[in-house]
Amino acid sequence: MSDKEETDGSIVTKTRTQAKQRLQKPPLYRVLLHNDDYTTREFVVDVLRQIFRRSQEDAVRIMLHVHHNGVGVAGVYTYEVAEMKVRSVEVLAQQREYPLMLSIEPDDD
Repeated sequence: MSDKEETDGSIVTKTRTQAKQRLQKPPLYRVLLHNDDYTTREFVVDVLRQIFRRSQEDAVRIMLHVHHNGVGVAGVYTYEVAEMKVRSVEVLAQQREYPLMLSIEPDDD
């Protein structure tokens, strides 16, 4: 923002110009779940419901997609949120001794 002063005799006029700033949306990242032969379907559905806040129907659909296709999208988030969710799932999986693997990739959509 800048101020300009113009004088016309005894009258002082101040004009303010305001620079418009456009905020860019942060880049988004996909959190991917990878299929393995040991992690139970029930655990994957629980993780999708608890950590990724998916409905029961969405969680089952995503779990089946991962099971049949080898990989599936759990959610799309900013990088920091995606990292936090991945770490939360890793902790739960380690506690239950499951080798569930997740990854993060840029969302190109």
